[in-house]
Amino acid sequence: MDILKQKFAEKALALFQENKELLKNHGHVKLCDVTIDQAFKGMRDIKCMIWEPSELDANEGIRYRGYSINQLRSSLPRVPNGKEPMPEGLFWLMMTGDLPTTEEAYWVSEEWKKRADVPKHVFDMLESMPTNTHPMTQFSMAILSLQTDSIFAKKYDEGMGKDEYWDAYYEDSMNLIAKLPRIAAYIYRRSFHNGNHIAPNPSLDWGGNYAHMLGNSDDPMFQTLMRLYLTIHADHEGGNASAHATHLVGSTLSDPYYSLSAGINALAGPLHGLANQEVIKWILEMIEELGTNTPTNDELSDYINRTLSEGKVIPGYGHAVLRQPDPRYIAQRHFAEEYIKDDPIVNIVWRLFTIVPPILQDLGKVKNPWPNVDAHSGALLMHYGMNEFSYYTVLFGVSRALGVLAAGIWSRALGMPLERPKSMTSKAVKKFLEDKAAADALKQSS
Repeated sequence: MDILKQKFAEKALALFQENKELLKNHGHVKLCDVTIDQAFKGMRDIKCMIWEPSELDANEGIRYRGYSINQLRSSLPRVPNGKEPMPEGLFWLMMTGDLPTTEEAYWVSEEWKKRADVPKHVFDMLESMPTNTHPMTQFSMAILSLQTDSIFAKKYDEGMGKDEYWDAYYEDSMNLIAKLPRIAAYIYRRSFHNGNHIAPNPSLDWGGNYAHMLGNSDDPMFQTLMRLYLTIHADHEGGNASAHATHLVGSTLSDPYYSLSAGINALAGPLHGLANQEVIKWILEMIEELGTNTPTNDELSDYINRTLSEGKVIPGYGHAVLRQPDPRYIAQRHFAEEYIKDDPIVNIVWRLFTIVPPILQDLGKVKNPWPNVDAHSGALLMHYGMNEFSYYTVLFGVSRALGVLAAGIWSRALGMPLERPKSMTSKAVKKFLEDKAAADALKQSS
């Protein structure tokens, strides 16, 4: 019996009925007004999506079903003697809204193990590509190549009813999530380790097995770091580019393989997931230029100011929504303080935390001068031997799949429609302003 599917069905049906009543009685109520500035500048802050797994608060950061990162680190189940939560438990929480028991988290882990076999044609497709193909390109294509086994696509062709959409989307999502660590590790080993692949270890959990198959560190704490990394990157509400892309494609009733591949393509952009590799690249360039990995505060300040004077940003600082230090940064810092506090690059990251914000605040134009999640993750990965920066976003993608696919299942269960916003031309906006000015003038004269 699929205990997660049964639990989800109960929750989804209840919320579907609640939302139906809410729309009947309050559908006409305006959530916000849209300004011309928002229309021209990426629809920033427009409240126009329903996203169940998480919500982002400008001051408190991400909350998964109401739970903060700090609460999740202490409340979610762990492996025996584990120091960080199991991502399997977070997926249960995002699907049901309930913190799972240890048995429920382990049920998810065992279920993913059953579904983890990757078809041979996926590996054959990857092997047909040059080994220097960007890891994110390989990852997106591998996800898309799994679409041959889509249950949703097959049942849609057979004429399944709308009330069955979520069930097929759930099955595809569970199958896809289960296979991601094997695919992602395969890409890593073929791209950077001459195709010397490491077989899965069926005794390990989802995150631990991923770390094992990567094979770049024998330190058992690397598995612990992977569990933390995969948990804190799993979702960040629905408005970010990868989540929105997954949601948009899914709203057309494309299956999870098409949808997640689209989200991964969005995640690959320099203004989104690619930022994590930009941080560590900037730090390493600074170390090389200064000739030391223990620079003084004055040297750090000078380098920061030079970066800004060249019209560049300080990578890892600022966020489109957050107005406080990112709780995901803090979680990684706590990990580093406990296990790798003497790492020189980690220490540079911590010192930047005290030096960068005042400099950015003095500019008078930065709304959020605090570090985001990307400011710390690269230093942790480098400590455990993962120096291949172009792969970092694949790690991000494996984690983000949890949130966006959970949201996709909820969207199908709640009957969310095709997403189709209305666009305007610049000429139409100007005409609107002219008509408004004329109407205002007439109103004042009468």
